[in-house]
Amino acid sequence: MKALFRFLAKYHSFFLFLLLEILSLVMVYNFNSYQKARYLNSSNRITASIYNTFSAVENYFRLASVNERLARENAYLKSLISDLPYIKITPYSVTSKAEITDSVYRFISARVINNSVDKPYNYITLNKGRKHGVKADQGIVCSEGIVGVITHVSESYSLGFSVLNKKWGASAKLKSNGTFGPLSWDGESAEFANLNGIPFHVPVAPGDTVVTSSYSSVFPEGVMIGTVDSVEQPPGDNYYHIKVKLAVNFRALSYVDIVDNLKKNEIVTLERNKTDE
Repeated sequence: MKALFRFLAKYHSFFLFLLLEILSLVMVYNFNSYQKARYLNSSNRITASIYNTFSAVENYFRLASVNERLARENAYLKSLISDLPYIKITPYSVTSKAEITDSVYRFISARVINNSVDKPYNYITLNKGRKHGVKADQGIVCSEGIVGVITHVSESYSLGFSVLNKKWGASAKLKSNGTFGPLSWDGESAEFANLNGIPFHVPVAPGDTVVTSSYSSVFPEGVMIGTVDSVEQPPGDNYYHIKVKLAVNFRALSYVDIVDNLKKNEIVTLERNKTDE
């Protein structure tokens, strides 16, 4: 302790100068708007650089899983392309035309920049917006299955409901027999959703595949949703309680595709005219 006091006494002038220098800098930055702005800009750049460094390191260690997922998706897309009579690639999207349904879908690749899974009403934020062709009510999918639907769009970003949102549900069907019903989320587990409206006379068993139905202008028909996990017949009811194990791991989303049905406006206009009549 005596040695510390001797050290401080010997260099007290230097430490006093250092303290006064720090106080003067604090006063300059706090009471002068120009210097304060320069300081904040510099600190923001440093913080952003640190975040980018951590993000780059994290992305590097995730490359193996990302490459594996991309390989599976490429194989799936190649199998689709082999059956398509028409395909067009643009800077932001791939446009494909399915001859059987005469529907045209445009797929816009996007990166997930924010995502929640533990709330009753979960949202997903993407790095593509109005200038990329993104609009409200477009579907969101990934290589594993459906993800959600776009609800709000800015110039460069978009926000949407995920499947894990109690306010939204998709039109689903059993792949084995085509029986359809609404898909909903009960706010409990991020791994499961409920398939409703399937009557008792329809054969259904655990392991059956659940996909999107044709009664939707948001998703193409047949996009993967998940598999039946359990089936219950509640007494006094006419419909099964079906729990679906979701194909998408919502805790590990990184890249998705936004689905634009290029004929949606025509379909909506036609149905609206019918309703008006």
